[in-house]
This record gives sequence, structure tokens and C-alpha cells, in this order.
Amino acid sequence: APNFLTGLCYMLLAVCFFTSSLQHPVDSQNVNTTIEGFDNTSKRSTTYVQYSGPASNFPCISEFSEWQHLWELNLPTLSSGANTDSDVANIKTAINHCSRKHHVDRRLILAMIMQESRGDVGVITTYNPYATAGLMQCMNCPGFVGQHGLALDDVTGMICGGVERFKGNLKHFGDKDSRDSVWPALREYNSGNANLADLSDPRGATASYVSDVANRVMGWCN
Repeated sequence: APNFLTGLCYMLLAVCFFTSSLQHPVDSQNVNTTIEGFDNTSKRSTTYVQYSGPASNFPCISEFSEWQHLWELNLPTLSSGANTDSDVANIKTAINHCSRKHHVDRRLILAMIMQESRGDVGVITTYNPYATAGLMQCMNCPGFVGQHGLALDDVTGMICGGVERFKGNLKHFGDKDSRDSVWPALREYNSGNANLADLSDPRGATASYVSDVANRVMGWCN
């Protein structure tokens, strides 16, 4: 009799466990998939990393977030302010066009646009001491201060002007899809020259520029 009762108890426990698992299945959507500093759900870096030193201290190209994730992360900023829907669509079209034309990673182009102008097609022209205009705040590039609802050709002109200049910077450092080319070229784009031992050396410009762009291609935005 004791053995029979013991067996019956085990059977009842098994039935209860099975019933509970049916009522409360594991929800894969609620499993914690967050790595420190990175949200796997949105593919967004949640922590700003302060990069400095030589190019080897900066991210590899293979570590960049995917294009579509970066576009979606920055879309709220691009769509804010005075930009029209057509302005935003034209920015995306122009980035893709200029990327193909000059063989420059479109993720870098987007990150530079967000860094330079936050994607405002009517951004002001700055003088330091030379005029830098347009979405990529580039010398000898067109600018449309205070104007929105621009034609595709106008947006493309601003972006391709900046990308063409950046391509020249890349060529000074081997023109490769590698951090040894990309990060020094960004320093030169911002400063006019680069201290290869420390790419956060501002050389009279913005100290955090290369680090900011590096974080943007990793999925950080502000």
C-alpha cells in the first residue's frame, strides 16, 4: 500500500507540472536578451563609448550596425523640425546614390550627416573661418539655409559634395574598407589633418568628432 500511494503521488505531481507548463508557456519575447550597453531588440547601442588613440582602438567595419536599423533609429530625428516627408525620402535616396557613385559605406554617410547637421536640409552655413554648408557641412558644397521641401537634385548635391570630399580623405589613408582608412579620414574631414597616434586630438576642430561618428555607426544616436 505505501508503494502504491507513493507512486500515485508522483503521478499527481507530474500531471500538475504538465498542466502548469501549458498554462504558462515560456514567452521568448520576454527572455532577457540585453547585453550590457546594447539592446538586441532595437539593435541600438545604449551606451556611448569614448574612443580615442589610434585607429586600432576604434570599431572594425564588421562591427557596424546594419543599415536599416541605423536608418530607423535616426528617422525620428530626420522627420522632426521643418523637414518634409519628401526631404527625408530624398536624403535616403541621395545617400544610396552617393554611396554607389563614390564607393563609400552608406552607414558612414548617414552617421556623418547626423553628426554635421542632424539631417536638417535647411541647416545654417557655418564659418570657421571658411564657409561649410549643407547636410555634411562641407567646404564648396551647396547649402539651402532655412529652406525645406527641396528637390532631389538639391539634396543629392549637398550629400555627394560631402561624400566626394570624404572620399578624398579616404584616399589619403589607403581608401580601404578598414578602420585604418576610415577613422583617420574622418579626423582629416573634420580637422584638415590627423594625428594618427590620437584621433581624438582635435587639431583645432571637434575633439569627439571621430568618436561620435564611431558611436553612431554602432547604433548610438542623440
